[in-house]
Amino acid sequence: MLSEADIQALITTLKLAITTTVLLLIIATPISLWLATTRSKSRVFIEALTSLPLVLPPTVLGFYLLIILGKNGPLGNFAFSFTGLVIGSIIYSLPFVIQPLKNSFEAIGSRPLEEAATLGASPIDCFFSVIFPMAKPGFITAAILGFAHTIGEFGVVLMIGGNIPGETKVLSIAIYDHVEAGKYGQAHMLSGLLLVCSFILLVFIFAYNKKKKVMP
Repeated sequence: MLSEADIQALITTLKLAITTTVLLLIIATPISLWLATTRSKSRVFIEALTSLPLVLPPTVLGFYLLIILGKNGPLGNFAFSFTGLVIGSIIYSLPFVIQPLKNSFEAIGSRPLEEAATLGASPIDCFFSVIFPMAKPGFITAAILGFAHTIGEFGVVLMIGGNIPGETKVLSIAIYDHVEAGKYGQAHMLSGLLLVCSFILLVFIFAYNKKKKVMP
């Protein structure tokens, strides 16, 4: 059975993952649309910047976020708080949301948008009536990947969030604590929970994308 502390860590993890995913979709959508349609020479630098978390060690990213979000940082004292975890999670999971969205927008192309514009549709109308419906698989994939990646974070959340029960202690930190204390049974239980959850989410993504491909 999960202990009260583990349940608390689970709740914090789900709260963090849901909050981060919603904010990521809002932030990543205009960035992905711009990357998919622009011819600007600065595109390559923006792509590199948003993809940096893919290759940067989590502890390095967490260290610089700790400096930025720390007491004397330029963004204020958000370190070791839930808000700090959300900011760090958004940055760390950004490429996992941008990439599927960008791929979906590139697959749509410019022709549907041009046709909608000739019919008098505003940019907002074009997005909600043309882009969003056609890019729906990309949004679903992006949301699931962002959610799953946030759940599995460790290095970044440990650096900027620490280990505060009910505030910043997430499942990955709880697993680490159990292993350090030699409580392998509890560590197995939480690890298995994350393993099954991640597997189910990936199966859903692959099944959904395959279904969309075979549909006429």
